[in-house]
Parts: sequence; C-alpha cells; structure tokens
Amino acid sequence: MSDLSPPTSPVAVFAPEAPPRLTPSNYPEPYASMMAGRIKRPLGDLFGLQGFGVNHVTLPPGAISALHHRHSVQDEFVFVLTGELTLVHDAGETTLHAGSCSGFPSNGTAHHLVNRSDTEAIYLEVGDRRPGDSVSYPNDDIKAVRTASGWQFEHKDGRPYG
Repeated sequence: MSDLSPPTSPVAVFAPEAPPRLTPSNYPEPYASMMAGRIKRPLGDLFGLQGFGVNHVTLPPGAISALHHRHSVQDEFVFVLTGELTLVHDAGETTLHAGSCSGFPSNGTAHHLVNRSDTEAIYLEVGDRRPGDSVSYPNDDIKAVRTASGWQFEHKDGRPYG
C-alpha cells in the first residue's frame, strides 16, 4: 500500500485546451469591455501554484492585453509563443515575434501589449504573487490594490468603481 495521495490537481495539461477564465477582465467598466476578445487561461491556478501565476493568453487582431500599467510589487514576464505583438512601453513601442520575451520589474516600466497584426497572437504571462501589490495606470482614471479577496479598483481620487 502506498503512502502517496492522488494529486488534487492535474500533473500536466495541453495549455491551448485549458479552461479559459470565465470573465474577460477583472477591470470595472468602462475598462473591462476594452479587453474584448482576449482569452486568458490561468495555467498556474490549475496546478495550485501560490507563489506565481502563469497565464496562456490569446489576443485576436485588434485586442489589447491590459490597460497601460505598472505593478508596485509584482515582477512580470511575457514570452510570445505565436504571432506578432506590439509592446507599448514608457520609451515607445517594440515589436515582439514568436520567441521574443520581455520582463517588467516592480515599479519599472509601464506597459501593455497590442495585437496590430491580422492574425491571433499567443503568449505566456508570468507574475509573482507577493502580497501588498498595487497597480498604477498612467493613462487612465483607475488604480488597483490586491487584497485577500482579489483586486479592488478605485478612481485615482479614491472613489470606488460601481
């Protein structure tokens, strides 16, 4: 008889077939609808990862990854699997192709991705889950704080959304 318990999460998955996140975005309106078409598959959650998250993200033509943002605590990393994406950052724009990657240390460069091509693009997005993270959005009237119950969004003057 074995002392090993059966795993409570999968041992492996085929990422393109992993279940997508049910909501297209955590942002409140009017920002949530700006993420239309984006498909996030939270791979890290499938395996019960606590220290960092991994998302398999599909961006159809014309879609954006997120609002232009920077994290106060979280480091982020993206790796393009297929297609072409435009990385919009504080110093301008950079074209990313399959095999390209980019990283964003906390309190560093504000950024987001845009699919300006005529075919879908797929990338992996990796970020740590250290407590106390907040997100600033230089181009929009929104700010976010990660709490035990998830992301809380407010206007920059502190008024809550909704």
